[in-house]
Amino acid sequence: MIDVVFLLLVFFMLASQFGQDNALPLSSSGGASSSYSGPPRLVDIGGEELRLNGVVFSEYLLVQKLGELVGSDTDMVILRGSADATLQRMIDVAQALRAAGFENLSVVE
Repeated sequence: MIDVVFLLLVFFMLASQFGQDNALPLSSSGGASSSYSGPPRLVDIGGEELRLNGVVFSEYLLVQKLGELVGSDTDMVILRGSADATLQRMIDVAQALRAAGFENLSVVE
């Protein structure tokens, strides 16, 4: 009887889903993907600060200034992480930009 219980336990452990994967749609500009037009929109993501075209902004002001630079929501915004930026920081900034309505995010080195 105990063997059946352990087999059921193993079955349910292997068949269950412990977490759901979340996807953040980003493109890697490793080639000629979508074309870039308009003013520069380069967001440098550091460990503590965010820079838009070399100027330091808070996250709220970054979204506001990016809104002034884009013509539509599908204009490309380029994200570049610095050496001290963690992956979680990059994801948080990308999610904040997507929540603000910027749909076309591209990541470069």
